[in-house]
Amino acid sequence: MVKVTMIARVSDGLPLAEGLEHFRELNNGSDFEFYKQKAKLLFNKLSLGEPGPSRMSLRIEPYCFHYIMEDGVCYITLCDQSYPRKLAFHYLEDLQREFGKLDRSKIETASKPYAFIKFDVVIQRIRKLYLDTRTQRNLSKLNNDQYKVQQIITREFNEVIGSDENKNAEDASTNLMISNRALPRLSNDIESAIRDSKVMEKVALKWMPAIALVTVICILIWARVALWGVM
Repeated sequence: MVKVTMIARVSDGLPLAEGLEHFRELNNGSDFEFYKQKAKLLFNKLSLGEPGPSRMSLRIEPYCFHYIMEDGVCYITLCDQSYPRKLAFHYLEDLQREFGKLDRSKIETASKPYAFIKFDVVIQRIRKLYLDTRTQRNLSKLNNDQYKVQQIITREFNEVIGSDENKNAEDASTNLMISNRALPRLSNDIESAIRDSKVMEKVALKWMPAIALVTVICILIWARVALWGVM
C-alpha cells in the first residue's frame, strides 16, 4: 500500500507538495514524520550530487521508497515492500502527468515549501486508484509486459544516503584529530613564552638597582661638569 507521497524540485530539494492524509496509516503520524525526513534527505542528495537514475527503488525496512524524476521534479512514494513495484511506478507516473499540467514558471520560481499544497487533492484521488491491487485496472497494469520494471535499480536507502553522512562524520573526526594535535603544540608555545617572560623579569629585578645607581652617578657627573663650565 502507498504510505507517503511527496513532490520536490530537484535543483534545490524544495518540497512542493505532499499527501496530507497518509499519516493516519503510520502510527498516528509518528512514523510519517520519520519517513518524511528520510524523503527530504533523498531530495537533498539528488539536489547536491550528480544526476542519478531517473527511476529508482530504495529499501528501508519494512518499506521501500520509489521515485521518478521528470522535468526537474522528483516524485517519491513510500510503500510496503510487498506492494508491487510496477504499480508504484505507474502511480508516480500518473502523478507526474497531472503535476506536469501546472504552470512551469511557478514551479521554477516557487520560494516557499509546499507552494502547491492544494495538489494534495489530486494525490489523494490518484492514490485511491492504487490502494486495491486486485482491481481489473491494476491487474491490467501488472500484466503489461511492456513496462520493464525489472530494469529499475533497487538499492538500500542507507547505502545511498549513508555514504554522505559517513563522509561528513569522517571529515569531522579528521578535523577534531588535527585540532587535538595542534593544541599541545600551541600549549607548549604559550608555556615557553611565559617562561621566557619570567626569566626576563628576574633579570630586570636583579640588575635594576645597579642600573639606577649608574644612572644617578652619570647625572651627578654631568651636572658637575656643566657647573664648572659656567664658573
